[in-house]
Amino acid sequence: MSHPAIVTDLNKCVGCLACSVACKAFNGVPIGSFWNKTLRIGPYPTAEGSGHFPDVYTYFLTVQCQHCADPECVKVCPTGASHIAEDGTVQIDKSKCIGCQFCAMSCPYGVRYLNEEERVVEKCTLCEQKTAQGELPQCVTQCGGFARFFGDLDEGIESFRGPYDKTLGELTGEDGNYPIKPFKDSDVHHLPDVGNHPSFRYILRNHEWKGEE
Repeated sequence: MSHPAIVTDLNKCVGCLACSVACKAFNGVPIGSFWNKTLRIGPYPTAEGSGHFPDVYTYFLTVQCQHCADPECVKVCPTGASHIAEDGTVQIDKSKCIGCQFCAMSCPYGVRYLNEEERVVEKCTLCEQKTAQGELPQCVTQCGGFARFFGDLDEGIESFRGPYDKTLGELTGEDGNYPIKPFKDSDVHHLPDVGNHPSFRYILRNHEWKGEE
């Protein structure tokens, strides 16, 4: 896999926090820290609405390490602890990390933190211990709403796999029997790109994308 990423269908996400909780439990993330945050966006008025219920909309945005193609954190790391691994993910070699936090300060998304006990920086690893064996990241496996999918960005997001080993393409259709509704290229977004080229993608239909704010 050369460009691993997660795509999240924001119209499917209900903000249940299963991905955040599963991530903390599986990876032993310390209390007060998160590898995967779930943010509430809104409420905002609908395009034709008054701005009062029911003419409002809200969606949930999951934010974690974006495993960028040209990560700023790797550029500023003085020891080489932050690096792009052979599988294309961005990882931290804790044996080389000196806890300077230059990487945390350079990250555009604020998704790194210092583990106070170990004095090393941590973040989402995209569950490399699972994906190396052909499994899905824990946050994808535990998504009961069919909102999260994992795959290789170079192969197109339709090829991304979700729970029950179904691809996004297989689950998308006009028929009511399909859990994922069709989407256009204009419905696919990413977090702000400051030259780092974030890998993760977000699908949002019929609402204004606020991820650039």
